[in-house]
Amino acid sequence: MNPLNIVILAAGKGTRMYSDKPKVLHALAGKPLVQHVLDCASLLQPQQICVVYGHGGEAVPKAMQQYAARFVIQEPQLGTGHAVQQAMPHLGDDGNTLVLYGDVPLIQHSTLHQMQQSGEGLVLLTVNLSNPAGYGRIVRDSQGDMQSIVEEKDATPEQREISEVNTGILLAPTKMLRGWLAQLQNKNSQGEYYLTDIVSMAVQQGVAVHTVQPAQEWEIHGINSKSQLMVLERTWQLVEASRLLVQGVTLADAARIEVRGKLSCGRDVEIDVGCIFEGNVNLGNNVRVGAYSVIRDSSIAAGTEIAPYSHIDSSEVGINCRIGPYARLRPGTRLHDEVHIGNFVEVKNSEIAANSKANHLSYIGDSTVGSRVNIGAGTITCNYDGANKHRTIIEDDVLIGSDTQLVAPVTVGKGATIGAGTTVWRNAPAGELTLNGKTQTSKPGWKRPQKVKK
Repeated sequence: MNPLNIVILAAGKGTRMYSDKPKVLHALAGKPLVQHVLDCASLLQPQQICVVYGHGGEAVPKAMQQYAARFVIQEPQLGTGHAVQQAMPHLGDDGNTLVLYGDVPLIQHSTLHQMQQSGEGLVLLTVNLSNPAGYGRIVRDSQGDMQSIVEEKDATPEQREISEVNTGILLAPTKMLRGWLAQLQNKNSQGEYYLTDIVSMAVQQGVAVHTVQPAQEWEIHGINSKSQLMVLERTWQLVEASRLLVQGVTLADAARIEVRGKLSCGRDVEIDVGCIFEGNVNLGNNVRVGAYSVIRDSSIAAGTEIAPYSHIDSSEVGINCRIGPYARLRPGTRLHDEVHIGNFVEVKNSEIAANSKANHLSYIGDSTVGSRVNIGAGTITCNYDGANKHRTIIEDDVLIGSDTQLVAPVTVGKGATIGAGTTVWRNAPAGELTLNGKTQTSKPGWKRPQKVKK
C-alpha cells in the first residue's frame, strides 16, 4: 500500500459554541473531538499526521502533545483549501494524502480503510441525506460520473434538491493534490479557497474520481454548536449501548449509560441506570454495577457487586467483593477477593487482603491491610503529618473497634484487638488488646433539663 499522509483540519473558531475553548477541544464521550480523529488516524499507520489549527493559540498543540503529529497554524482562515495548503510543505510527494476534520469526531477506521481500497485517483466520502441543507452537493453527469461539488451557497435551486452530499473527507495522490491546490481561486460568495474545487480539476484532467459511503450516517456528522454536540453524544452513547447489548450485557436502560472511553465486559454483567464509565474499564463475569456509580480506569473481577452511588478510580477489585453504597475507591487501591467496603468508606493507595471488611464510615489511606481484618465504623488512618505521608500496616486477623485513629507510621500486629475509641500512635502488639485508659463517671441524682413553660 502507498505511503499515507493525513491532514486534520482543526482551525475553526466554533463561533456557535459560545466558548473561549477551540471547538475541536470540546469533549464527546469523554475526550476532545480532535482526539477521536487522531486516534482513528493513528490506526491507519500513516507516515505523517499534520494538524492544521488556528483559533485558541497553542491550546490545540498543547492538549494533543502526546501524539507524534506536526501542528501547523492557519492564520488567517481563508477556507478549507487554504488550510490544506498550510500542511503541504511538510508532506512528501510520494503516496497519498487523506484529509480529515477535527470537528467530525466519529469517522470510523473501516470507512477510511475502504477509501484506501477504492482505486487510483481521487476518492471522496459522500453520503445521501434526507435533509442535505448546509452541505455541498455532488453533481454527476447523465452516466453517473462525478463532475463537481457545489457548495450550498453557490448552488442553483435544482442543485439544492440533490441528496448526495460531500462530507469533506477525501483521499488524493499527494503530488496531484499539491498541483490542484496551487490552482485554487476564491471567486465565490464566501471569498474562500474551497478544497472541493479540486474535484472539477481532477475531472478536467481525466483523473478517476471514486466515491465511498460510510456504513453509518453518524460517522460524518460535524459539530458546530452545543446542541449538535449533545445530539451526537446521545447518538454515540446509544451506539455503545447497542454494542454492549449485543455482547450480552444487561442494561437497565440503554438511554441512561455513559461510556467515556473503553468498557469491556464479561458474561452476565448487569449495569443499572445512570452509570458512567471513563477511561479503560474492565468488568468480569457476573459483575453487577448499581445505579449512578462512576468507574474510571479500573478492573473489577468476577462476581463483585457494586452498590449504587459508588466511585471507583484507578483501582483493582478482586473476585466476589462488595462495594458501597456510597463507597469511594481512590487511585492506587487494590482489593483482594471477597473484601467488603461499605457505605461512606474511602480507600486510597492501599492494599486490602482477602476476606477483610470496612463496612461503615471509615478512611483507609496509604495502608496495607491483611486478611480477615474487621475495621469498625468511624476508623481512620492518620496518614499525613502536615508535610509527609506515612503508611499504616494492619496484619492478619485484626479487629479494630469503632472510632479508632491509627496514627501512621504504625503497625498493628497479627490477631490484635483495638478497643473502640482508641488512638493508636505506637505499634500494637500481636494477639493483645490495645486501648487507651478511660475513666467513666456517673452523677447520682442528676436530672435532665426540662423545657420551661411560658
